[in-house]
Amino acid sequence: MSAVSYSQLVWVTLPEIALVIAALVVLACDGTVLRGAAIAQRRGVAALIAGLGSIAGMLLVERGPASLHLAYGMLVMDGQTRVVQMVLLALTVLTVLLSDAMLTPAAARAAGEKTAFTRHIGEYFALLLFATVAVLFLVSTQNFLLIFIALEFLSLVLYILTGFDKGSRKSTEAALKYFLFGGISAAFLLFGISLIYGLSGSLDLGQIALASMRPDPLWMIAIVMVVVGFGFKVAAAPFHLWAPDAYQGAPTISAGFLSSSSKVASFFIFAQVLTVGAFGAAGSGVWHGSTPGWALVLSAVAAFSMVMGNLAALAQTSLRRLLAYSAIGHAGYMLLGMIAHTPQSIASLLYYVFTYALAVLGAFGVLAALEAQGIDRIADAAGLSRRAPFLSGCMLVFLLSLAGIPPLAGFFGKFWLFGAALNAAPQMGLFWLVMLAILMSVVALYYYLKVLKQIYVADAAEGAGAIRSGLWTRVTLGVMAAAVVVLGCDPWLLMRWIVR
Repeated sequence: MSAVSYSQLVWVTLPEIALVIAALVVLACDGTVLRGAAIAQRRGVAALIAGLGSIAGMLLVERGPASLHLAYGMLVMDGQTRVVQMVLLALTVLTVLLSDAMLTPAAARAAGEKTAFTRHIGEYFALLLFATVAVLFLVSTQNFLLIFIALEFLSLVLYILTGFDKGSRKSTEAALKYFLFGGISAAFLLFGISLIYGLSGSLDLGQIALASMRPDPLWMIAIVMVVVGFGFKVAAAPFHLWAPDAYQGAPTISAGFLSSSSKVASFFIFAQVLTVGAFGAAGSGVWHGSTPGWALVLSAVAAFSMVMGNLAALAQTSLRRLLAYSAIGHAGYMLLGMIAHTPQSIASLLYYVFTYALAVLGAFGVLAALEAQGIDRIADAAGLSRRAPFLSGCMLVFLLSLAGIPPLAGFFGKFWLFGAALNAAPQMGLFWLVMLAILMSVVALYYYLKVLKQIYVADAAEGAGAIRSGLWTRVTLGVMAAAVVVLGCDPWLLMRWIVR
């Protein structure tokens, strides 16, 4: 290993340093200068600082090194990593802007009562920034030690964000369940890493790849442990039990961050671990020609996730739980890109997870505005198009993109991902998984349309008034909905950065 100077490390980690400084400034301002100010003013200042810190991080990522590999894979940078980091920072900016939807209903605003779900505004935004620091480190390493540290740091922050609504028993229960399942998954992952280190003598994924070429029964045990650990992080069945409660109990913006940024980073590093570190132990999940390896294990997990997630979503009456079970089904689709493990399938996976994160964060942003009016169940959305036409239009775009309807971004995500899976195996050996994914996509279309039917066809409750939302919420949701449409009409706007 070549010597690395501190100045070089500082230069490489400038985006993370900028976010940490922004988080500390948020805490300092909120705890001193703005200590006695109104909630709305504190939220505005904290959001401004957090947003500027994230934008500064994006500029520093763009100006950073184009390629590097330091300290046994501790810090790795290439074209795809830079794109992932830019997307993660953009999602943080959008999350911060959507925080306006955390305010109370319009009636309370008109009365001058601007209160949020928590009075700890500075701590909330600082935690969002710390979570972003964790995901940036997570996607910029190929060393198991830093992968585990970053993953657990991210998990600890997400546990806190999930239980941040102190006045809600559901939030506390969700955080506790999330924490317990997270601790178990961390144990599985750490055990798998210890076995891999014992077999390979290294924590660098590049060095581990050489050792994975040697057949050893312990490799399969280690791989299963790693798949279990990461399966929890990406909410794939049967490791999904925390997700519905966490999505329902967490503050809405926290749930949106959990379903977007966390999923992007987790899938990216999961793919790196398997396709780089354990490429020689991939095996095959093709029909009537399977061989032992992580591809076979992931094939079973993907099939179960698609079936269980989409069928369970059919029975949901809560909008949040519907999105949670939908996320489990989408995790099954995304695993197809890893099972195929070709450059085309990995690029398609990144496009899919980016556009999914944009759509699901937008859906949670709409939910945040609706829940301020007491709308949480699907039945409560009856006649919403007459009460809030703009929010309804945004939700239409986001849900149809999640369903994979052209010409929205979600359609091309599914098209490229399924096509890459078909082309990856000889004689279309993954045809069975792709057909299952298409069938479950039809099921998903049904429950998305069930929500849209309530919004656009059903009559509103008698006496239901118009729904108003904050300016920044409407502007942000409008930009996100427009981005979903534009990326669907011209998907190469994003894909060309992924494949370059």
